Amino acid sequence: MTAVQLNAQIWRDMSILAESEPMMVRIAKYLSKLVKEKEDSTLMTEKEFFAKLDRAEKQPGKSFESVEELDKYIRSL
Repeated sequence: MTAVQLNAQIWRDMSILAESEPMMVRIAKYLSKLVKEKEDSTLMTEKEFFAKLDRAEKQPGKSFESVEELDKYIRSL
């Protein structure tokens, strides 16, 4: 399904639900949750996580003096 088709489907479904205030409250809460997820740069898919892990394993060995240094390095991958 294309983005245009998805957009049309969402608006069709919203027009049906717009008649019910309780449903609109639920939709608003869920949309807020989705926006927060998108804004959280630390979230990643399982595929993204394992891709980063694979890239890290291919790097030459490193040692770190603190957990903070290790965390900073991992986030930079």
